[in-house]
Amino acid sequence: MERLFIPTTSSASRIIHRLTPLMGFHTSIPRKWQNFENERHFEPGEDVLKRVWHGLTYDFRRWKRRYMEARYDAFKRRNPIAHMKHAVLDNEVFPFATEVLIIGGGLTGSSTAYWIKQRFRDEDFKVTVVENNDKFAQSSTMLSCGGITQQFCVPEHIEMSMFTTEFLRHAGEHLRILDNDPPDIHFLPMGYMHLACTPEDADRLRENWKLQIGKGARVAVFTHDELVAKFPFINFDDVLLGTYGLENEGCIDAWQLLSAIREKNITLGVQYVKGEVEGFLFEHPHGMRELHGYEEDDVADEMKQAYRRIRGVYVRPQMTDASARPIRTHFVVNAAGPWAGKIAEMAGIGKGKGLLAVKLPIEPRKRMVFVVHAPEVPPIDMPALVDPTGVYCLQEEAGNTFICGKLPTKEEDEKIDHSNLEVDYDFFYDRIWPVLAKRVPTFKNIKIKNAWAGYEDVNTFDNSPVIGEHLLYTNMHIMCGFGNRGVQHALAAGRGFAERIFDGAYTSINMRKFDMRRLLKMEKLEETYA
Repeated sequence: MERLFIPTTSSASRIIHRLTPLMGFHTSIPRKWQNFENERHFEPGEDVLKRVWHGLTYDFRRWKRRYMEARYDAFKRRNPIAHMKHAVLDNEVFPFATEVLIIGGGLTGSSTAYWIKQRFRDEDFKVTVVENNDKFAQSSTMLSCGGITQQFCVPEHIEMSMFTTEFLRHAGEHLRILDNDPPDIHFLPMGYMHLACTPEDADRLRENWKLQIGKGARVAVFTHDELVAKFPFINFDDVLLGTYGLENEGCIDAWQLLSAIREKNITLGVQYVKGEVEGFLFEHPHGMRELHGYEEDDVADEMKQAYRRIRGVYVRPQMTDASARPIRTHFVVNAAGPWAGKIAEMAGIGKGKGLLAVKLPIEPRKRMVFVVHAPEVPPIDMPALVDPTGVYCLQEEAGNTFICGKLPTKEEDEKIDHSNLEVDYDFFYDRIWPVLAKRVPTFKNIKIKNAWAGYEDVNTFDNSPVIGEHLLYTNMHIMCGFGNRGVQHALAAGRGFAERIFDGAYTSINMRKFDMRRLLKMEKLEETYA
């Protein structure tokens, strides 16, 4: 009697696996290197020789897998439709736990992930970046002018910009992936020029110049006559003093820099998750129930809230009808940029009592940028001009194309409609163009080529960034409020966080004065150049 063949689960899976390349939904076949290399588990005392050999060859297999992943485009590998796989990989699914969870995939969040992986590259130390595609397109990094300068009045800002300049000088080496071509961030060197029209501003500008050259910045100070002789095409009738950057200043393509860092992070094992943060997961230490039992009413609730700790983040994936799910983590980095204040409110910051009553004063502020063509302006001699009125102008590329804008005053900022990102061209013709045409007469003949608007994460308290752990939630690190300086200070801030978690302190640039203690003490750290 013939025995019928009834396929078991394992045999059926093998048959399906063999037919997988023939299915129409698959455009690529799975490769062996896409599986994890630590597939073998040895019990204590089992096969000692094989266990030793497995451990010795583990690094080689991991290196081989990383090399093969880097050879195939990192972004195409994560396309779930065009590159379907027969097995579920750890970096393809929504994570349940991670060591460091970074909220915000812009330059600040990606730089933080980059420096963490530079310090500790073991893939078991997982770093996850949560980003929202809708808000990511409106972030300050995507719409930034990419200006790099070292002319500040806060010493730490000068040191952070000098470090960023040195990093960008060797960005091709730092961000290069294996034997691929080094990324090009399109650095265009140009010196920033700041002007003073009153004796008080001239004294302040000279004192700041002394601070800048004391930190090692290459900045020159010019009197009225020296400015007229060096830049004859600029009107300096009302100017008493001016400073001009001689080295390590200019502008870059912020999007190219962010793309290079993100691609480098993916090859280092950083996981980018597209989702929306909806809340935080809190836990209480052991013994909290007994302690809570001795108190009543509001005192008990305040005590319970004060002793809780952040243990995870609720993230809703950006897909249809998806519900929020928790991602447990040891460290949370709030690098959400303009929306960092709302993220902090989800954790109860600014809504409680005691230390939780201190609000994170980060607000999204609309900023407009105009790209103009000025054929009569000398492109080689034209500096990155910053007028005392707040109007600025710098070259977008080598030629007669310039980026113009205005840093609004508090009164002007209150009149701007921050609820939308529509470009107000009347703002250019009424507030920017008259100042430019008066300062540089050749700007009278210009034509607007492009314009856009974006949000900046502005610290409404003192216009300086907030960097450091929260006063109560010590495992929540805040990194926001850079304003228009995010491109040049995000790299240094990310390195500072890596130093904090691995060394326990800032070992390169001391950024302690940027934490939330100054908000508690109401001590402002104002940056006059902003």
